[in-house]
Amino acid sequence: MSTEIKRITHLVGGSSWTGVAERTSKVYNPATGQVTGELDLASAATVDEVVKVAHEASRAWGQTSLTKRTQVLFAYRELVNQHKDEIAALITAEHGKVLSDAVGEVTRGLEVIEFACGIPHLLKGGFSEGVSTKVDVYSIRQPLGLSAVISPFNFPAMVPMWFVPIAVACGNSVVIKPSEKDPSAANAMAELWKVAGLPDGVVNVLHGDKEAVDRLLEHPDIKSVSFVGSTPIAKYVYENGTRNGKRVQALGGAKNHMIVLPDADLDLAADAAVNAGFGSAGERCMAISALVAVEPIADELIGKIKDRMAKLKTGDGTRGCDMGPLVTGPHRDKVVGYVAAGVEAGAELTVDGRNGDVDGAAEGFWLAPTLFDKVTPEMSIYTDEIFGPVLSVVRVPSYDAALDLVNSNPYGNGTAIFTNDGGAARRFQNEVEVGMVGVNVPIPVPMAYYSFGGWKNSLFGDTHAHGMDGVHFFTRTKVVTSRWLDPSHGGINLGFPTHD
Repeated sequence: MSTEIKRITHLVGGSSWTGVAERTSKVYNPATGQVTGELDLASAATVDEVVKVAHEASRAWGQTSLTKRTQVLFAYRELVNQHKDEIAALITAEHGKVLSDAVGEVTRGLEVIEFACGIPHLLKGGFSEGVSTKVDVYSIRQPLGLSAVISPFNFPAMVPMWFVPIAVACGNSVVIKPSEKDPSAANAMAELWKVAGLPDGVVNVLHGDKEAVDRLLEHPDIKSVSFVGSTPIAKYVYENGTRNGKRVQALGGAKNHMIVLPDADLDLAADAAVNAGFGSAGERCMAISALVAVEPIADELIGKIKDRMAKLKTGDGTRGCDMGPLVTGPHRDKVVGYVAAGVEAGAELTVDGRNGDVDGAAEGFWLAPTLFDKVTPEMSIYTDEIFGPVLSVVRVPSYDAALDLVNSNPYGNGTAIFTNDGGAARRFQNEVEVGMVGVNVPIPVPMAYYSFGGWKNSLFGDTHAHGMDGVHFFTRTKVVTSRWLDPSHGGINLGFPTHD
């Protein structure tokens, strides 16, 4: 079966880039293994070209009224909502996640756009009258200027929406550098900004690899960098960005635990473990990859999980399946290598997904849901972020042992506890050293008006994504002290006052 290979290039100043790329990379459909796109990769010179356009646009946009900015945001929200099925189809075609999951991704991103629509209220400062004789003091928040957003392959629409709408609402221009693996969703969403009335150059898309990232991290006109990806790269971005005087929020990897106490509803826990462990083929930074069963419920819980796994359908995301392929062939092979390593280390392979039934082309990047039992903390399937549909069950004797296991882990992104004991849940949320906690909720991704981010090696920088943390990240505070000895206003105007 032949597939037309499309050219995917940068969006600069509201239009497709017209240059000739020195290097390109292939984009695949993970369900078929076929090449579907040829992506232009930016050189350092191309980065400079895009940044120049974005930097010039930032000056006028930063002076644009809040009324106008809000109008653009409301229009953009409507456009994304109208086109979410088309954006989801692009995600499924390049990432592989099933269509329903892709639509859910766009829907969660919309929540951040809706939050950003309230920017006039979110940017209000403080005012103190008469701090001294005829002296007032007040604070204002102003845009930084130009922001870079470097997003990962696993959420090609939602993660850019964590940052871009708030950056734009705060008066900044943006350069988005999406993953090379699934770049088309970022282009589609950037094109909608133009339709919404955003001036050309305020939102731009730059495609590239390490060469492009390094230039963004050192370019003097870039004022902030927002990043989501693996922990080693997050640390690299943070260290190099801050070294060059930039404000950086770098969200890294995770090893998320789900603790199940003996009093929990095991049917609810089994549903949650399957949903959170195998949704999006486990390629989520908030996926549950370590299920901590507090004895004596492990055998019963694992039985319920196996029953549910037997009913899962793995295959092409456009065919109504439950789980799609992994994003690339090399990544699939890496995850399969972890399965082999787990067996060699002595874990009990309860469900082997390497030879699972698949509703899709043989050339797709497949690994069906996989379940390990009797995993111990020194095994690589426990210590490493596998980023695939591999769920590891660790048996522990008590709540204290479960808590110690979570708190001793170098990651601190998300965690969950399943229990009907309110006291145990409250103690856990207080004692666990993790940034996002779920109580009978397996994937505790917060609503947009709260902020997303972990602790320890899951976050580099002090500021989390979206919510008020996001507003603070994309602005800087100025405090003004003023004295007016004889204030007066004059002139006649009988028209209704406006705020343009």
